[in-house]
Amino acid sequence: MCGFCGFSSGDFDREAVLNLMIDKIIHRGPDSAGVYLGEKMNLGFRRLSIIGLEDGAQPFYNKDKSIVLTFNGEIYNYKELRTMLEARGHVFVTHADTETLIHLYEEFGTGMLSQLRGMFAFAIYDIHGDKLFCARDPFGIKPFYYTRTEGGLIFGSEIKSFLPHPNFTPTVNHEALAQYLTFQYSVLTETFFKGVYKLPPGHFLTWEKGELTVSRYNSHIFTPSEISLDDAVQHISHAVDDSIAKHMISDVEVGSFLSGGVDSSYTSARFGGKKTFTVGFDYENYNEIGYAKALSNYIGAENISKVITTEEYWDILPKVQYHMDEPLADPAAVAFYFVSREAAKHVKVALSGEGADELFGGYNIYKEPISLKYYAKLPLSLREWLASLAKRLPKGTKGRGFILRGAKSIEERYIGGANIFSSEERAKILKFEAIQEPMDITRPFYNQVKHEDDITKMQYLDVHLWLVGDILLKADKMSMAHCLEVRVPFLDKEVFRVASRLPLKHRVSKKGTKLAFRKAAFAHLPEETANRRKLGFPVPIRIWLREEKYYNIIKTHFIGSVATQYFNTDELVTVLDEHYRGEQDNSRKIWAVFMFLLWHLEFFPS
Repeated sequence: MCGFCGFSSGDFDREAVLNLMIDKIIHRGPDSAGVYLGEKMNLGFRRLSIIGLEDGAQPFYNKDKSIVLTFNGEIYNYKELRTMLEARGHVFVTHADTETLIHLYEEFGTGMLSQLRGMFAFAIYDIHGDKLFCARDPFGIKPFYYTRTEGGLIFGSEIKSFLPHPNFTPTVNHEALAQYLTFQYSVLTETFFKGVYKLPPGHFLTWEKGELTVSRYNSHIFTPSEISLDDAVQHISHAVDDSIAKHMISDVEVGSFLSGGVDSSYTSARFGGKKTFTVGFDYENYNEIGYAKALSNYIGAENISKVITTEEYWDILPKVQYHMDEPLADPAAVAFYFVSREAAKHVKVALSGEGADELFGGYNIYKEPISLKYYAKLPLSLREWLASLAKRLPKGTKGRGFILRGAKSIEERYIGGANIFSSEERAKILKFEAIQEPMDITRPFYNQVKHEDDITKMQYLDVHLWLVGDILLKADKMSMAHCLEVRVPFLDKEVFRVASRLPLKHRVSKKGTKLAFRKAAFAHLPEETANRRKLGFPVPIRIWLREEKYYNIIKTHFIGSVATQYFNTDELVTVLDEHYRGEQDNSRKIWAVFMFLLWHLEFFPS
């Protein structure tokens, strides 16, 4: 696990700039550093040594040094690929998975991507051909950013590495802010830094003769087929065990995060390691340490835990937003920061349970189409009329939300795991107009699965937006802030192959979620754990924001100079006061704005 950056040549001290850029991401790789300085391309690298401790240094070159590589991630099938490549005449000189990528590129060019099983972002530069080839793994587990400058290109694992480049001028992207206020995360391909883009998951980039091309090589399509529940459970068990075994490949000790829910519990029960890591808060219903310790005892592992104090949580918020690169309003990101910090004191690698909900149908919201099934049979005109009446009822009135949701299609009502400010609400607080509506962003994804059932549509949308923009972003950035590699065995091509074929009845029903997945977990977990309601890392922000101390902290930011640039501050204070007085639960709205303001102060301090 590492970090890299690079740029095409410019009229300045390229070595000095490149060293400043890799210093910005030293947290991603404190073990060593390396640079390649070429006539037309420059690559920098920071290394966290996991596989090939003695011979995996980067940038890495092929035999005649005509190709140079920087790589962040792990290739879990590198041994099989190595055997295949050696049979084709390739000679290996190291034991690292990094070298496999070089030989694959020599053999297959961009076609190499279909053969990889792992998490990765990399940059390969063909020196003689003056061609740059970069790619990101199919799920977007590892990040990759890029921007064009006048006649040039800058790219890397984190946006902050761009800041020392003399041709990069950071500017806030207003449209990214508008959409973030609704989605909770940076949902656009263009980031919060104007002109800086994310390479989407399952895409590769080429830069040749000053021309930039981005192409797609992978898409996660659900193709349900008829299969018995017992067979589904058997397939899941085999795929998960195989993936965990692959994700345990390491020359250093591997631990496991454990929140107490079924996903991380399943991973912890099967990984065979000796240490699990958990955090919680000193609030009732906001602490899963007891569950985690009980399960750790059950599986024969040591649980290392930490209770996060309220003061610790609030004090670390600016640093969290700095490491995130872009604002993220998910309160669990901070809990992920602390559990990563604890784990990094003991191990270099930890497994985590991200992805199971999206692949196997784990979110409770996925049951909504089932609850609306019979109501949706009423004529649309009648449902719309009832919705017009329901809008007049006070928020919180029992049945109001059901009637309002029932008057909309899945494409109209579901944008992902969070829906913070409606278009109307964000228009009231913003000083500028958004260019796009939320449905403009989600529509292309829905169009790709228009013939699927509503629940499958929701899963597809979440895999391509919510998972990468929120869940995996915080997993990568919060772990790498502590030089810790986090691996996510549920987000594996073979696990997805099994999950994608599950019929709906084995994913979600009126009675529950992740049906086949939970049954697979029963073989390895106490029944109570396999059926536990999902909590993740719950955070008591709703409670804090009704305390005078934290109300005043937020209010100071809401009426400050940064907020005044972007928001109608009177409207922000209204939202804050409604929550403080207990009239509405506006905690997620308040948190979204507050996280943006903290992020802004980190990257635009003046």
